[in-house]
Amino acid sequence: MERIGPVEIVSKIYQIRGEQVMLDSDLADLYEVETKYLKRQVRRNIDRFPEDFMFELTEEEYGALRRQIGTLKQGAHSKYAPMVFTEQGVAQLSGVINSTLAIQVNIQIIRLFTRMRKLLLTHQDLILKVERIEQDLQGQSHEIRVLFEYMKRLLEEKQKEEEQGDRKRIGYQKKTE
Repeated sequence: MERIGPVEIVSKIYQIRGEQVMLDSDLADLYEVETKYLKRQVRRNIDRFPEDFMFELTEEEYGALRRQIGTLKQGAHSKYAPMVFTEQGVAQLSGVINSTLAIQVNIQIIRLFTRMRKLLLTHQDLILKVERIEQDLQGQSHEIRVLFEYMKRLLEEKQKEEEQGDRKRIGYQKKTE
């Protein structure tokens, strides 16, 4: 199964409700079936898909997702909110969409989810440090802006002094001792 690369799969994974999920239409494309067929099979086997395996997006979530992804244009996709599947839901789909291709694609997706989870766990300390830095900077943005404005004024004053450095001064001059 060489036609689908990890980059293509990763580009179809979204973060919704704190979960990494894949859209029904993206999975249908990967399985080479129609989205309505995938949805029909899921509805026929709804007991296999509890809320933590699959859920339908609310109108607000669907709208936000369409704004986030330029390719989801109004009218180009289903008028119904899409179903999204977590890692467990994707694994469960292999029993519902009964084809060799679906099984091969599922294996790739599950391996990718596993690698992503391992990567997240190994770099958890780095993620926490970045979050702390972001929080610190949010409270200090005004102070940083003031500091940059002050530095800019100092540089402008220094530049003016350099431009006038060789000119003979006129007016009252203090005697130097």
